[in-house]
Amino acid sequence: MLPLWLEPLARLIDAGGVVLLGIVAVAALLFSLALERVLFFRLTYRRARRTLIRRWAARRDHHSWSALTLREVWTRELIGRLRRPLPWLKLLVALCPLLGLLGTVTGMIAVFDSLALSDTGQARAMADGVARATLPTLAGMAVAVVGLLFTSRLEQIIRREDQRLHDRLARAVEENDA
Repeated sequence: MLPLWLEPLARLIDAGGVVLLGIVAVAALLFSLALERVLFFRLTYRRARRTLIRRWAARRDHHSWSALTLREVWTRELIGRLRRPLPWLKLLVALCPLLGLLGTVTGMIAVFDSLALSDTGQARAMADGVARATLPTLAGMAVAVVGLLFTSRLEQIIRREDQRLHDRLARAVEENDA
């Protein structure tokens, strides 16, 4: 007998197969990484950006080649920290539809095996089996769409922050010189 809180999980496995658990695990990892990025942006990145701007403004030399190179290295390092989990997010988004397809193929194989063994052409049983087999594809596609929306929004934020950081560093120098 399963505990009450595990019954939805048992129904999920019964409805979509074991592959659906893989999709749930990938979705949990994907959304955990997304939440970590939101928290990193709100808590860590903004503080690091302010520190970098203060450090840049405190320098005496802002116009030499070495100063501009140092500024570029600092900005790339900070933007790189913001961009760090992006390849993993893209990998997880790409993995979800493939796991859904795997669940559908294994489900269809199970349906055709059961139809071959029963020797009767039960259309109702076949329709139920096909419906169960397509559930992992639906789940995989739904998770992939949400993950794709998040990764594209994160890429947009990174591009905006890269430009904003360069603008703020230039403004800090102008305010220092004035």
